[in-house]
Amino acid sequence: MLPADPAMILTFVVIVATIVLYAMERFALEYVALGSLVALMVIFTVFPGETGIGPGELLAGFANPALVTVTCLLIVGQALFQTDALEKPAQFIVRATKRAPHLAAAPILIAVAVISGFLNNTPVVVMFLPILSAVAAAQGKSSARLLMPLSFIAILGGMTTLIGSSTNLLVADVAARTSDVRLGFFSFTGLGLILAAVGGCYVLFVMPYLLRPRKTMADELQPSSGKQFIAQIHISNGHPLEGTTAVAGLFPALKDMTVRLVQRGERPILPPFENVTLRPGDTLIVAATRSALTAALARRHPLMGTESEESGETDPPVPQRSLTLAEAVVAPASRLSGRTISQSGFHTETGCVVMGVQRRSRMPRMAMTEIRLEPGDVLLLAGGAEEIQKLRTYRDVLLLDWSAAEVPPRRLAPRALTIFLIMVLLSATGLVPIVTASVAATFALIATGCLNVRQALRAVDSRIFMLIGASIASATALEVTGGARVIADVLVTQLQNQPPMVILSALYFLVMTLTNLLSNNATAVLLTPIAVNMAGPTGLPVEAFVTCVIFAANSSFATPIGYQTNLIVMGPGHYRFSDFLIAGTPLAILLWLTFTLVAPVYYGFAML
Repeated sequence: MLPADPAMILTFVVIVATIVLYAMERFALEYVALGSLVALMVIFTVFPGETGIGPGELLAGFANPALVTVTCLLIVGQALFQTDALEKPAQFIVRATKRAPHLAAAPILIAVAVISGFLNNTPVVVMFLPILSAVAAAQGKSSARLLMPLSFIAILGGMTTLIGSSTNLLVADVAARTSDVRLGFFSFTGLGLILAAVGGCYVLFVMPYLLRPRKTMADELQPSSGKQFIAQIHISNGHPLEGTTAVAGLFPALKDMTVRLVQRGERPILPPFENVTLRPGDTLIVAATRSALTAALARRHPLMGTESEESGETDPPVPQRSLTLAEAVVAPASRLSGRTISQSGFHTETGCVVMGVQRRSRMPRMAMTEIRLEPGDVLLLAGGAEEIQKLRTYRDVLLLDWSAAEVPPRRLAPRALTIFLIMVLLSATGLVPIVTASVAATFALIATGCLNVRQALRAVDSRIFMLIGASIASATALEVTGGARVIADVLVTQLQNQPPMVILSALYFLVMTLTNLLSNNATAVLLTPIAVNMAGPTGLPVEAFVTCVIFAANSSFATPIGYQTNLIVMGPGHYRFSDFLIAGTPLAILLWLTFTLVAPVYYGFAML
């Protein structure tokens, strides 16, 4: 097809305009992606040409296995977050690096780089993403500081061996069919280690300063962790705290709570609690933050029940896994004013249980059920999602909608973790394709109750869905119109009679650019034969050109569409398109310059 083909020219215009609009962020990414898709459909309707491409081919990206895989992996990650399955490993890492908290992530990232050299880097990122997210949460940091480095370090580690990335295997296969080059497991490891070391230093020491913490609206509206509620814990037979003895006046099992009073029958026991042993019938009055109370409810054996004092219920009114906590303010002129919780009939009317009371003016030292409520008091309520939502119409309290959050069902954590590890094992060993393993894991997590359908759908990121679908459509259009091949042909023509170093450097730059616009696998298939042909007239080793394509095709850092791991971390890290441009472009350029200087020495030919 001639370079002047209208469909090709318009495809170039659409791709460039789309990338510019992504970077400007003046419009939502979903709108830009949908607009580019519509533009391509119009182009190929008006100029059908000889390509035979139609709406079906352009929309095929939304059924692409890569999109299904990324979507399912986001749901799997949501299940791990929902059940707090990796809280203990994260806490262990945080404690181990307590003296140097800034080093908590570094050993993990280095381990990821090493493992990625021997396993496909996609399941490696899936494995470590929730761990790093939990570490960030335990340190009170934004996960945006760690998740993009996780993706980049996995890509760097994957470029050191033949099996580290599917791109490496694809290039080696195409090279074997078009030349005499036969790449072994460690054929390019030496040069790959140099590039990975340079890139790793950038990722560990420079990149964190370029990443801005990104938060969702829900994150921004989360209540302050320092707000204290008065709550009570009733000690019954078999309670986790039964038989616990105070040490130095404190109860070690309640380190995140301040025990203000132990009510034993008619006798109140005040601090300090010297030689006090808790026994059935005791009631502990505690002051604690919402996060501490949530943790007490979320334990496999909860410290607190959701029974109602007024109704005398002994069993939780809602299943633990569907328990939701929310905050509500006692309204002016409320019927609750001047009444205790048991006198108010609150549970009978709403189906919700008061788990804590917060009063800004003072912190009363009495049982929560004996506190007479006042306008402005904040109540921490527990109930089912439907009961919490019904509080919107309950006039005696003002529901703070943004405060509603489900209690993590930690008793399901072992189940979720087992399903996750089986998925990683099957996909990492190659026994099952990762798309099959991820879909099966998603089904298993929902079927076993670790996640409900609503929570699973909430994990699906519309930005990623539209970005992948529209990007695959653009790549398809560029390939079928011959646009990508025209770019390659122009490069070959312009580089005639140039020094070897310039030829290799230009080839790297071209492949690096295309891999961030199309995909690494599509770029590798397109450019590997061209690279083999470029080696002939120069008299240089063909292997140098083949490995050039491998390293450049792996330099997919500047856009989220460049590689699947970028898309996997985009949602959990709350990244924007521009974040990849800002943090990833310098890394891609750094690797390009490093390869340009090191490759001639490594392969033993003159630089000029």
